[in-house]
Amino acid sequence: MSKLEIKDLQVTVDTEDGPKQILKGVTLTINDGETHAIMGPNGSGKSTLAYSIAGHPKYTITGGTVTLDGEDVLAMTVDERARAGLFLAMQYPVEVPGVSVSNFLRTAKTAIDGEAPKLRTWVKDVNAALEQLNLDPSFGTRNVNEGFSGGEKKRHEIAQLELLDPKVAILDETDSGLDIDALRVVSDGVNRFRGQEGKGVLLITHYTRILRYITPDFVHVFVDGRIAEQGGPELADRLEAEGYDKYTKAASV
Repeated sequence: MSKLEIKDLQVTVDTEDGPKQILKGVTLTINDGETHAIMGPNGSGKSTLAYSIAGHPKYTITGGTVTLDGEDVLAMTVDERARAGLFLAMQYPVEVPGVSVSNFLRTAKTAIDGEAPKLRTWVKDVNAALEQLNLDPSFGTRNVNEGFSGGEKKRHEIAQLELLDPKVAILDETDSGLDIDALRVVSDGVNRFRGQEGKGVLLITHYTRILRYITPDFVHVFVDGRIAEQGGPELADRLEAEGYDKYTKAASV
């Protein structure tokens, strides 16, 4: 069982002109078995929400709470959040020169579980995860994200998701930069994860195309650091047809 509760979350970021408020009171609950999609225009605060939950030092929490299964997430260090069951797939995964994918994955798994996985079974698990994502076993010898295509970066993130097995996955624009084949492969990986018992997904996206493969239970429209509207999958279809204009105009009044 997992439950991520966000209540009245308010977040600022430092700029040249001083602190700027990005999130202005976000309330959202993700229960296990639920997939929530957050959609909205650029600069609406979608990624800020993801990184604030994960503990990025760039963002300052000025109000509200975030709990996972009743535990105070905001009181945890970044690594404690990961061990508690939070996972973030970043919009722009960073390169880690000199660190192979296989070493990176095993080190991460060891840190999450508190003990190293048995090498023989771990190699089989890694190869199986890579194969499901159409990645050759030799992919494990490459340096993390160095020279990776956009599709390889995102498929590597989903391999991490499958192997680290968190409670709640926060996926920040996982569809960004993917061609149609890579989109299907990545979506299949997310669907495998959310098909397991006790998992929750927070999927951040600009477009509805990934939602054709990953059907959300709830859709939230983000505008100006707030949730402007919520609904079911049909809301995404309406956004595809109508865009965000009516929400951005209302926010600017």
